[in-house]
Amino acid sequence: MRARQQSIGFAGTPEFACKILAALIEDERHLAVVYTQPDRKAGRGRRIQANPVKQLAQTQGLAIEQPESLRNSQAPRVMAGYELDVLVVAAYGLILPQAILDVPRLGCINVHASLLPRWRGAAPIERAIMAGDSETGVSIMHMDAGLDTGPVYATRKCPISDTTDGPTLEAQLAESGATLLLECLNDLDKREPKAQAESGATYAKKLSKADATVDWNLDAVVIDRQIRALCGRQPATVVLGNLRIKLLKARANSDTAPGAAPGTIVRSGRDGIIVACASGSITLLRVQLNTGKGSALDPLAACNGYPETFSPGASLASNH
Repeated sequence: MRARQQSIGFAGTPEFACKILAALIEDERHLAVVYTQPDRKAGRGRRIQANPVKQLAQTQGLAIEQPESLRNSQAPRVMAGYELDVLVVAAYGLILPQAILDVPRLGCINVHASLLPRWRGAAPIERAIMAGDSETGVSIMHMDAGLDTGPVYATRKCPISDTTDGPTLEAQLAESGATLLLECLNDLDKREPKAQAESGATYAKKLSKADATVDWNLDAVVIDRQIRALCGRQPATVVLGNLRIKLLKARANSDTAPGAAPGTIVRSGRDGIIVACASGSITLLRVQLNTGKGSALDPLAACNGYPETFSPGASLASNH
């Protein structure tokens, strides 16, 4: 049971954070203010759009702050005006300096999508899948000035199978993180967070263009992890001159095509487009090209629409 209604601030930006905010709203927590990143250009038209967290906050009539940075003398004064007991942070995207961390009465707590200290940093979900981890989870952490180095209130595990993709895992971790957060908020002032272990720390660096580039000279299982991990936010991509092919869904096969160079299409048709790798092969099940309508295509549609690109013997080895 809650001793009293806490005054909560929330800081987050993408869909993962939106689901955490939605849980706080559904549980009728007192949300004094929502911090989120400024509106950015997005989509094929590159129009200015509000992010998911702002859109939800607007529907609820919540106070919204969108500073470009929190590293100035005005930011702590603005936040102090909301008289927060705690600031909940989930995938906000801005660094919180010590002057901000000190404002809420009970400090700032972070819903982080990994089992800390593994995968501190910006892309813990994708990095866990790409590394072949068999499990990950969420951590509710008391924030300090370091990068996801603060003591942890609670964790909850989540398995990763050989078919788990990034969007699915993100949704599972958001749901689990929201539940765990509410449990921690109920008695936050009585909880004592535990320091993270010194060993086992890894860094989930921000995703780059290089992370999305497919190298067929790798094993099929490694490429399969790459495709599954990145299919939601920054899909694995093959570049053939001016043609860019995003790989949205695939399956790794243990069989290797004898004599086929990595990147060569061995077979194609309704059931998939099979591409040779250094070891094993990849069956492409959904692709998207930067031509035509730009829609996601199943194997048959891809083969019929772009026969020269997806016919047996053609190469998908990037030439950029």
